[in-house]
Amino acid sequence: MKNLLKELSAIHGPCGFEEDVAIYIAKQLRDKVDSLEIDGVGNLIATKKGSQEGPKIVVAAHMDEVGFIVKKIEENGLLRFEKLGGHDDRILLSQRVQINTDKGLRSGVIGTISAHMKKFDDPNKIRAHQKLYIDVGASSKQEVIDLGIKVGDSVTWQPYFDHLTDNRIVGKAFDDRAGCAILMKAFEELDSKAFSGEFVGVFTVQEEVGLRGARVASHQHDADVAIALDTTAVSDTTEEMMDQTLALGSGTGIKVLDASLIANKKVRNHLVEVAEKKHIPYQLEVFPGIGTDAGELSLAQQGIPTGVLSIPSRNAHSSIEVIDLNDFEATKDLLVEFIKVMKASKEYKVKI
Repeated sequence: MKNLLKELSAIHGPCGFEEDVAIYIAKQLRDKVDSLEIDGVGNLIATKKGSQEGPKIVVAAHMDEVGFIVKKIEENGLLRFEKLGGHDDRILLSQRVQINTDKGLRSGVIGTISAHMKKFDDPNKIRAHQKLYIDVGASSKQEVIDLGIKVGDSVTWQPYFDHLTDNRIVGKAFDDRAGCAILMKAFEELDSKAFSGEFVGVFTVQEEVGLRGARVASHQHDADVAIALDTTAVSDTTEEMMDQTLALGSGTGIKVLDASLIANKKVRNHLVEVAEKKHIPYQLEVFPGIGTDAGELSLAQQGIPTGVLSIPSRNAHSSIEVIDLNDFEATKDLLVEFIKVMKASKEYKVKI
């Protein structure tokens, strides 16, 4: 699964430009599912039927990564840009980026002042992204055009993947290519004889700009239960706001609450029950600083009992996201085991 994530995270696919990710996933899944389709907004939908009648589960993982888009080409060859998704302006300086053009992928860097200029600047100043620029090595606007770069081209972090230790890896776009890898692996591992009902995987678009793909997908499927797969920010480092409630290497996160969802209590308890029965490490997640596709899926049709499985990560929305492979594996294992025993929607609703 690690190699799958390495390949997925290397693909250029920020919000609204996920087509290459969808093509890669579809190619890998073609002989492992019963059907594949792309909807009007760009979501890739894969379906696999169990050997017997039963409940329907929708599992979502988003294909997009945070990125940028070229806004303007200056006369001196520097590029102005806008954000695609949530970024912290404090980490943009000196980053290597990749631009997707009609002539192929081009490298660039987000420029910064020389350390020698610091004495002439306010060292505490954080420049907004509108005041920053991407340097592609060109010295004029025409040279940029000749390179094939134009306004509207998408930009991501330069692909990067490495090991910090045997279990911990670092790279860009783990949010949420890690979730995509888990969803793909679940389709591969689950034989139709292993579950009843229908397993629908939705690889969504534009999650990072407002759960847009999930909103469209939610209207297409009247599911018994829904699960979103996503990374989540741990709180186990030394910054003063960290509360040590979620840690890297302590297992998959079973969502209790975030900014987009209060997880269905019975779905959450069922996930905990399966994790404990199968000895899968987990931790309960209460984190209002994040949102996932589950927020939209839960509001579909007449309302769908919904939960979330989270892959703990450090440095989210940066070029150096860190995850633990044991958490990664635990998230996949719990998803697979849950699908085997998922229940009809009435079992997750309040009984009166």
